[in-house]
Amino acid sequence: LKKASYLSRSDRSGLKKAYNFCYTAHTGQFRKTGEPYVSHPLAVAEICAGWQLDGEALIAALLHDTVEDTNTSLKQISSQFGGVVTELVDGLSKIDQLVFKDYEEAAAANFRKMLLTLNDDVRVIIIKIADRLHNMQTMDAMPEYKQVKIASETLYIYAPLAHRIGLYNVKTQLEDLSLKYTEPKRYGSIKQMVEETKGAQDSFIKTFSKFLKNELSKERFKFEIKGRSKSIYSIHRKMLTQNIPFEKIYDKFALRIIYKCNRNNEKFLAWKIYSIVTDH
Repeated sequence: LKKASYLSRSDRSGLKKAYNFCYTAHTGQFRKTGEPYVSHPLAVAEICAGWQLDGEALIAALLHDTVEDTNTSLKQISSQFGGVVTELVDGLSKIDQLVFKDYEEAAAANFRKMLLTLNDDVRVIIIKIADRLHNMQTMDAMPEYKQVKIASETLYIYAPLAHRIGLYNVKTQLEDLSLKYTEPKRYGSIKQMVEETKGAQDSFIKTFSKFLKNELSKERFKFEIKGRSKSIYSIHRKMLTQNIPFEKIYDKFALRIIYKCNRNNEKFLAWKIYSIVTDH
């Protein structure tokens, strides 16, 4: 895994062993895209490595489908990779076995809470979110009814879960991908309009960020500024809830100022920064 260079030599050795195990277990299996099935667990592990999960979690990510989709048993995984990895893989299998009558029930807070407490190890949920993210990124080859079903489930369950555990960028990706499959025309229309205005927005963000940096530096603040465009799904929600067209949405991007402070001056610095922004 390219992104797993932060692991120790011992962990990387265990990861290589897990890949060989996974490759053998999934030999002869293919995804709807025509790719060898092993490409999926490898991609999930790569996503988890990007989030810097530990060696045991990455091994579990590689093995997460072996018990469900091959002849591999938990006993085999335990003998090869130990109890912790086995518990992670078992937890992932149990999530796949959960059944609910509709998405409203699934979206209920108690259902998400149940998922989070299903296994004491939150890495189970993080790996599952990585699994769902890759599935959503590679869903074009699936029949339309399956795309809609999986996208709806993602929007009601996995996007809120990602938000709940702090994976905010992933939450945004899952929402956008869900809209792509549940309302493709709406998604395509907003995406086109966002792309048409992106140049002007990026230019404004760059200019305004540069100006703010100069002004805030005069006050000797320690800070960083991050700019981002609003997601397609968030624009869609605003158009829907406020019943307005795209042209009437004026906050299509956002700037975030992150500053260093202590408890004594936190509020003072916040108001000072706010006054600099509003003065200009």
